[in-house]
Amino acid sequence: MKSILVMGETKLRNRPSLVDTTKMTLQPFRTAIGCIPNCLRSYSEVDQIRKSKEIDESLSREKTYVEKMVKILLLGAGESGKSTLLKQMRIIYGQDFDQRAKEEFRATIYSNVIKGIRVLVDAREKLHIPWGDPDNQVHGETVMAFDTRSSMMAKEMVETKVFMNFLPSIRALWQDSGIQNAYDRRREFQLGESVKYFLDNVDKLGEPDYLPSQKDILLARKPTKGIHEYDFETENVPFKMVDVGGQRSERKRWFENFGGITCILFLVSSSEYDQVLMEDPQTNRLSESLNIFETIVNNHVFYNVSIILLLNKTDLLEEKVEKVNIKDYFPEFTGDPHKLLDVQTFLMKCFRNKNAHWDDYYNPLYYHFTTAINTENIRLVFPNVKYNILNYNITTCWLF
Repeated sequence: MKSILVMGETKLRNRPSLVDTTKMTLQPFRTAIGCIPNCLRSYSEVDQIRKSKEIDESLSREKTYVEKMVKILLLGAGESGKSTLLKQMRIIYGQDFDQRAKEEFRATIYSNVIKGIRVLVDAREKLHIPWGDPDNQVHGETVMAFDTRSSMMAKEMVETKVFMNFLPSIRALWQDSGIQNAYDRRREFQLGESVKYFLDNVDKLGEPDYLPSQKDILLARKPTKGIHEYDFETENVPFKMVDVGGQRSERKRWFENFGGITCILFLVSSSEYDQVLMEDPQTNRLSESLNIFETIVNNHVFYNVSIILLLNKTDLLEEKVEKVNIKDYFPEFTGDPHKLLDVQTFLMKCFRNKNAHWDDYYNPLYYHFTTAINTENIRLVFPNVKYNILNYNITTCWLF
């Protein structure tokens, strides 16, 4: 305190006028005291300030990320390929399936095979197709005795040990001409499209060290229940893809996910024009997809949402047009029923006509013919889908 007062007196002697020395000597003292809280802050206070600043910066980055995010909702009837497309996004833009994930898919594949062969055995009997080898009746009874009410089967998963017990019967049945004849008439009943692939490779499935390949995983079928999301990023653009079940019982969940979406990818199984729904044997699958699509595109909620049509399963469509006449199911078809391009053009127009507001210039219907199980096909198609989304958003902002 004494040194402070002396400094004050020295300064006063040099000033031309008299000043209150008390005030002059106290001013530096107040300044010195005023800096003490800043200089002597505890380390905990400084740490709290630092953490608060980090949280603010993190929230700001998160807000920017969310604002940039493109949220894509996958819609379509059951078995149109939505879950397969989600798997492809993981393979192409994320991390491939690890050992544990592959083991889980192995159990799903075993379930697909057992359920598939049971469907064929049941169909053979209902269609009154004789056995190629009467001795296979025993194998048929064996697989039909499988307990489908078990907890594992309810989860669409079968343990390796259980599958191995049924393997000899499965192998014998698939080689029987009666089962093959039933398979050729599969449009008359419900059978998973990947069943043939797995039955043709049943010996591989029976190997002790069998681990599903990437193709096996893409073909594995497990009905989507609930909501599944996958986040990925490409070219600094974040995406969130949301998959919801396509069966009628699951469609009520669709409305839970309509908020904040940027784009709807509507998937259609283009090869199903001669098949009926599992839930309703009187309803054609393609007609069901057309009705759902009409409801979506004419809903005012999606007036400013990009809607892109993916006509999926082109590989199966190519096979089908050679054998099945689409005019038997859609009499309005006027092209060559055995020419792929004519059938594809007809399918595209059927969906386009569901919305009278589409315009080839201002508001076109973006569509792509895809094969979701083909990774290279999706690798080529998705950049075009991304371009369609961005182009639509730019056009919408320009017009409105």
